[in-house]
Amino acid sequence: YEFDGRPISPLDPEEIRAHAEDMKAHGIRSVAISSVFSPVNHDLEVQAAEIVASVLGDDAAISLSHEIGRIGLLERENATIINAALRELASEIVDGLTSAVRAQGIEAPIFLSQNDGTLMDEEYARRYPVATFASGPTNSMRGAAATSGLDDCAVIDVGGTTADIGLLINGFPRETANEVKVAGIRTNFRMPDVLSLGIGGGSIVDEETAEVGPASVGYRLTTEALVFGGSTLTATDIAVAAGRAQVGDASRVAHLDPVFVQRVLARIAERVSEAVDRMRTSPEPIAVVAVGGGSILLPDELPLFGTVHRPENYAVANAIGASIAQVGGEIDKVYAIEPGRRDETIAEVRAEAVDKAIAAGAKPSTVSIIDFDEVPIPYLPGNATRIRVKAVGDLDMGA
Repeated sequence: YEFDGRPISPLDPEEIRAHAEDMKAHGIRSVAISSVFSPVNHDLEVQAAEIVASVLGDDAAISLSHEIGRIGLLERENATIINAALRELASEIVDGLTSAVRAQGIEAPIFLSQNDGTLMDEEYARRYPVATFASGPTNSMRGAAATSGLDDCAVIDVGGTTADIGLLINGFPRETANEVKVAGIRTNFRMPDVLSLGIGGGSIVDEETAEVGPASVGYRLTTEALVFGGSTLTATDIAVAAGRAQVGDASRVAHLDPVFVQRVLARIAERVSEAVDRMRTSPEPIAVVAVGGGSILLPDELPLFGTVHRPENYAVANAIGASIAQVGGEIDKVYAIEPGRRDETIAEVRAEAVDKAIAAGAKPSTVSIIDFDEVPIPYLPGNATRIRVKAVGDLDMGA
């Protein structure tokens, strides 16, 4: 299809069926289907999927690009292929999680968190595993908003190996406006705008330069760090030596030079401050919230930004963010807006986003629009405009 939904060429069902027969002969179990401007008109993708399913059977995992990526053919196609490659693995993981939960006698419905801060049920997770990418930092940011009471702020989530920095806008992570690369492959599914530094509790400290990371002992922290009887100087050892944390045996780091310890902590603060400065989009002051167990590495005052807020239960902000997640619906399409119909078109798109959130399981009375973008596209006829609307609401527990 063209950008406004006009057909470029019709589908050839027999050609699709012939390819499907070839897939069946080669034992293909997962298929990605992509077409030009399918987010505007997805009829051909749906028709192609029906033909493929009729040949491969209902057990075939079929991923459609209009359900996964945004406007942009190659990036959306890549995202769809990645999703198709992960379908079987996602089913195994969800089955394992479900079995573990049921084995504990818990019969409650299971939801997983997505990378936009909203929820998806088991079936959705099986169909769209790429929606879980970067959901960890997203949960931490949502948890930071809930525990700090700040809807607009910078969040620093420090774990064992990295410090992830992102911005909260209206209580939700700001989404990246750039292409998203997965293992070097360009994609365009939604992702939070997160900058990661190789600084965490397990990061290895260079005893000569006082630099921290990016190498880390990772999960081996409890055996390799000095305070746990190991022989590797880590960021956690520095935090214990500075009196910022009480873990392991503090006597094992008593020999560290206090000047060196402060030098390491100052370098961490400097690098984190620079990263936050890179993430903000204006010179206006912005509040900074630190969460995650590794945030003990951060000072109480951050250069350029002042006081670092550490809300109650900051170490488990990730879990809190997942537990308060809402249900969302998003529309991202190109519209040919007729003269005098702009307001009417926008109202229709907003209503479509709200309906999509409700269909996903949101309680109708709680749904609201949290994000809206309207970008005219030059050089295309018919007042072509890309409109993106996102609506969220609380999970309808009675549904």
